[in-house]
Amino acid sequence: MTTLEFNQELTNVKSTLFSFALKLTKDYQDAQDLFQDAAARGFRYCSRFEMGTNFRAWMATIIRNTFINKCRANQKRRTVSEPIETFTYSIESQNIVANQGEMDMRIQEIYRMLENINDIYRIPFIMHYQGYEYKDIAEQLGLPIGTIKSRLHTARTMLKNMISQKESLPQVIQ
Repeated sequence: MTTLEFNQELTNVKSTLFSFALKLTKDYQDAQDLFQDAAARGFRYCSRFEMGTNFRAWMATIIRNTFINKCRANQKRRTVSEPIETFTYSIESQNIVANQGEMDMRIQEIYRMLENINDIYRIPFIMHYQGYEYKDIAEQLGLPIGTIKSRLHTARTMLKNMISQKESLPQVIQ
């Protein structure tokens, strides 16, 4: 498709495509920007358009994809540029360990719980906790990576169940 053919086709369907862009954005200025961006992309890739096919549908697809890409980019940007108060609130609402002694006691308790887990699950779990990657654990234990991942998942599930059972028991103060 030549530049002249592209301009002629775009002129013929401009009002329909702009209406589509307006329907997507629900804002006149944003629709103009979207239409302009899509027209530029359409022009850039007009060599990929197959003559004899529906030009309006081709351009509508470009408009829709451009709109989706902009929405995704804005969503990512919005997440990163949220005010610090939002993050502070989320941090404050989390359960934070008050001091190092309490954390040490919890870690010791988790290690005691790990002793109740079978070696085939505990050893890969501890190695992974110490920073070994799946492939390193698999090589050292002579097992496939899939088996290691499965055993780690099982160990995590068992440990999680033990912790939730412990927390659900009434605490007796002596």
